[in-house]
Amino acid sequence: MAETAPSPDPELVDALRALANPTRLQLLQWLREPERHFPLEGAIADPVEVGVCVSHIQAKVGLAQSTVSAYMAELQRAGLVRATRVGKWTHYKRDEERIARLVDTLGRTL
Repeated sequence: MAETAPSPDPELVDALRALANPTRLQLLQWLREPERHFPLEGAIADPVEVGVCVSHIQAKVGLAQSTVSAYMAELQRAGLVRATRVGKWTHYKRDEERIARLVDTLGRTL
């Protein structure tokens, strides 16, 4: 009799779904080295410590602010980034600890 495979980890499924979009994957890659990919002048917070302002992300990717916000919200729901409000602006930073756990889970389950 065939053995039933365990259900995939829902958090892993959410992360893979978020990364299936090439633009979201690119955004996460850029956020790995924010000082290299985003302008430091005009930043109201340290992009390494706090994250990159959504307006800088939007300017770099060249999409509508609402689209960028939706993409970043999807990455946040998947646990790949954290959002921090600084004044009226939202800043995004990778959640390196969570990404490492997801990579470990992926390595053990595939």
